[in-house]
Parts: sequence; structure tokens; C-alpha cells
Amino acid sequence: MPLGVREALLALKRNPPANNEWWKTATFYQIYPRSFKDSNGDGIGDLRGIIEKLPYLRELGVQGFWMSPIFKSPMADFGYDISDYYDIQPEYGTMADFDALVAEAKQLGLKVILDFVPNHSSDENEWFKKSENREAGFEDFYVWHPGKPNPADPSKPLPPNNWVSFFRGSAWQWSDKRKEFYLHQFSVKQPDLNYRNPRVVDQMKDVMRFWLKRGVDGYRIDAVPTLFEIEPDASGNYLDEPLSGNTNDPDDPGYTIHIYTQDRNETLDMVYQWRSVLDEFQKDNGGDARVMMTESYSRIDIVMKYYGNGTVLGSHIPFNFRFITDLGKDSSAMDIDNTIKYWMSNMPTGQVANWVMGNHDQHRVASRFGENKIDLLNMILMSLPGVAITYNGEEIGMTDVWISYNDTVDPAACNAGPDKYQYTTRDPERTPFQWDDSKDAGFSTANHTWLPMSPNYREVNVKVQQEVDGNSHLKVYKRLGYLRRNLAWMKGTLKTAVSGDVLVIFRELKGYDSMVTLANNGGGQQTVDISKMGYLPLEKFGVYRAVSVNSIHQEGEPVAVGRIVLDPFESVVISAKSNYFYYEVLNSRPNDGK
Repeated sequence: MPLGVREALLALKRNPPANNEWWKTATFYQIYPRSFKDSNGDGIGDLRGIIEKLPYLRELGVQGFWMSPIFKSPMADFGYDISDYYDIQPEYGTMADFDALVAEAKQLGLKVILDFVPNHSSDENEWFKKSENREAGFEDFYVWHPGKPNPADPSKPLPPNNWVSFFRGSAWQWSDKRKEFYLHQFSVKQPDLNYRNPRVVDQMKDVMRFWLKRGVDGYRIDAVPTLFEIEPDASGNYLDEPLSGNTNDPDDPGYTIHIYTQDRNETLDMVYQWRSVLDEFQKDNGGDARVMMTESYSRIDIVMKYYGNGTVLGSHIPFNFRFITDLGKDSSAMDIDNTIKYWMSNMPTGQVANWVMGNHDQHRVASRFGENKIDLLNMILMSLPGVAITYNGEEIGMTDVWISYNDTVDPAACNAGPDKYQYTTRDPERTPFQWDDSKDAGFSTANHTWLPMSPNYREVNVKVQQEVDGNSHLKVYKRLGYLRRNLAWMKGTLKTAVSGDVLVIFRELKGYDSMVTLANNGGGQQTVDISKMGYLPLEKFGVYRAVSVNSIHQEGEPVAVGRIVLDPFESVVISAKSNYFYYEVLNSRPNDGK
């Protein structure tokens, strides 16, 4: 080989070309660090625990993972109240541990996504302390207001208006030190940053750059809709929000319609600016695309704007929560089909779809839909085009854990009180990960874990599902992770159909076997003919590529595509050759009107 060619190849190996497409068909795995793996026996998950289990993520077939906040925090809201954006929470480890985590992830080919919390900080953050003391440059770092006069007691001003916190009660908290109210749309320990102050905008961009320089591959942006609130009027007052009429409880977040505190147009521009930070960093430093995910449960027309405006790029992955908000245990196959089509039909041309089944704020998939649908929903998730996102534990079918009020630690639930806490608590879906059937599921050696273990951990855990002779939820998930590298799933067209209680998902790419997912969402046996359901007619026989744990079939077993029998809640993935000769002859005939 000529010397110049050899040198060029070596240079290419050392500095591979940037991959801007890697995320478009990726599976991301959400890790809740506090509950994932405890390495030091204190009952709390940590970074070293995550490092230990990175090979497990590789085995799942995921391309990256995003971690709920790991920054320094007093843990009033378990990391979503950040006291130092430039340091690691000591319970989780050190900066050296973080660097080791990033290095090991890169060695395994895994992308690392951090949870970025821009709407608010902790009230123990130095920025807030300086703002409370009116220190120069920090006076307006947060949203402050002197309040309204109190006729009953002039020494005790009233909150500026009727805005309600997501954690119940007024969204305004009085500061004795500053003698003003500060805005907190979440806990009183989470004061809202003031994004109308350019210094705040610059500071948060600097935070993003800091962690990008340490090797992270992108961010999941928390609570995006609440970044901006309406500006005060000429008198410096904020308007009341209209009442919803849904409740008479003025402390309930549903008491008002949040038209002045959510989904302001300025929020979109901020998202676009953050995208520019990521793109500029890649341009200046090389490497693959750095990715942004955004959290918003807003109306679909608002969420779609996060993608960009046609001129300016926005979020790569505006989270699609429709499987969470629009579906439940009683949803039909047609409901699921409509939910898929709803996102696809609203998504701007050229953008990438994404599908989120669960997260740390929502009841677990097995508890929301039923344990008999665990594989069914994972098959649907993994066979749809674009990005798939799995919350840790969903691959083994973990369920919600009942937790008494005395053991409850979620601040939203604690604020609700013993009579209402179960309607708002997020603790049941945050319990420790179930690794094996040893004490505390192999999560920790501590005598007490930060949340109780599930009572079913001896039956539902990774070790049992890996070692079982037959099929298991984990084996199904791993198989699906492998199949997602199939080109028909990566690049193929999407067509969905419903036959009785069965949802059918076709992924077709010319020159490759068609991939067909069938999910029987009903309690009765169903027989389906898929031979001519897709864009292309299928040859008579296909092959089972993945089967749910309740299936009598085996991977690799042949199947007649004209008569597929599915037991209740059974789901399968089938590959079958498309009859291109028939298709091309049919479509080459002259149009004679017949």
C-alpha cells in the first residue's frame, strides 16, 4: 500500500468523519441515577454504579443514555433543584467519577446525555443568595415582585397575583431578606430564573459549554414551557391567570389556566439559541452531532414548533408523550394507531419522530397498561421509525411500588398531604432497579435504601430474566434492540393498520425483507391476513423474528402471512420477502381505467 494512502487511512481512523445522523434511529435509555446502582453501600445510586452497569446498556442494544440530574443539589426535588451547575452531587460521586463515566461510555460506543434544568435553580444556589441580597449584577437574576398591598396588615404584602405552583399553593414566596416575593413555578426551594435578563441567558449557555467540553453528547432540557412568563404591565404588575373551573381548590395547580406562565413565544427562541450552542460547539470542536431533547407536555402544535421554524433549527427530539397522555389500560388497537398517526401527521416534513413510553414522572408502563402488555408495548415502541426512549426497568417489566405516606419523599406528594398524596406521588416509579434476587435486588448492600424495594424483585429482575431457559421480557427487549439495526426498521416506510384488536405496523424498504409487527391488544384470539396489507404484497411465508413471552412460537419459525393466529395480548415481529415482481408488473400496466 502506498505510504500516502496508509497515512490517510490512519488519519481517518484517528479522526473519523462527524456523524450527524447517529441519533435519528437511536434507542436512548433513561437512567434515574439515585435508583440505578449503588456502588458504596449508602442506599443511593451513584456514578460508579452506573459505570459498573454500562456493559448492560450495551447488551440492550441502546445507542445512548440520559441521566436525570447529577449536579450538586440539596435534593429538595432530588436533583431538579441545583445549587451548583458546575459540580457533581457528592452522594453521586466526584468530577473524576463523571470523567471516568464519560470515558467508559465512549469506549463502549454509548452517547452520554445530561439532564439540563434551566427554568429554576435551588434557593441555596449562590446566584439566588446574591440576588436576594441585591448584589450588583444579580439583582434581577430571578423573578422578583414587591407584592400587593394588604389592607388587613400593611406590614405583610400579598402575593402579586393568583399564579399557582405545580407543587400546590401560590407560585410566589416571600423573602424576609429582600422584602419581596420570588416566583417559583415548582417548589419554594426552586426559584425561577429570569430569562429576560441577558446575563441569565449567557450564564446558562456557559453551563452547557462547560459540560460539552467534558465530553457529553447532548442535553435533555427539563420543563421547557415554563422558561418565560408574561412581562409585567406598565405599573409593574402581573396579570391574574383565568380560572379553569375544574376545581374550587385555589392551591391546586389545575385551578388556573396557565396562559401567562407557560408556552410563551420567547421560549421557542431560547430553544433555538440552545441548538445554536450545540451546533457551534460541534463546528468548533468536531465530533458527532450534539443532540437536544426537550420536555414539554404542551399542545401538539406548540411541541412541533420546538423542531424549528423552517429557518432556524430547534430541538432534535421534542419529546412525544402521546403514549403517556393519550393512552391507557382501556385503549384499543385503533386508539394506539390513531396516536401514532396523530404525531406523524403533525410532524414537520424532514423531521425525525420519537416515541416515549415512560419516565421518572409517570407511572410505569406495566402498571398503566397491564403486565400482560409489557412485550406488546415494547414491540410497538421499537418498531416505529425514528427515536425510541426507554425508562430504566421497563425492559424487564418493573411495576409501580405502593409507598405509604410516611415513606413518601416526593415533594409534590408531601405537599399534597396524606389524603391526596397518591394522586401526585412520583415515588412508585422511582424505586431501585432490580438487578437480581439477592438482598435489595442487587441494587445496594445498605440496610436501608432511599426508597423501598418492590416486593416482587425476587421474581422480576435482570438475572432471572437473563438465565431463564425460555423467553423473558428482557430477552424480547434485547432482540428488539438488535432488530432496530435492520435497515427496514432504520430507513423503511411506515404503514399501520388495524385488524380487529390487532395493530399491524409495516416497515418496508425496497431490496430488503419487510418487517411487520403484530400486537394483539385484546383478550381474545385473533387471526390476521397481512399478505396485502402493506404497500408491497408479501410472499406466502415469513419468519418470526421476535415473539412475546406469552407466544407459543419461536424465533426463526416459519409463518404463513395469509393466516397469522395471535393469542390474547400476544405480539410478534415477522420478516417476509416482498413480491417486487408482482408489484412492478402491476404498476407497469397502462392506465386503462379498469
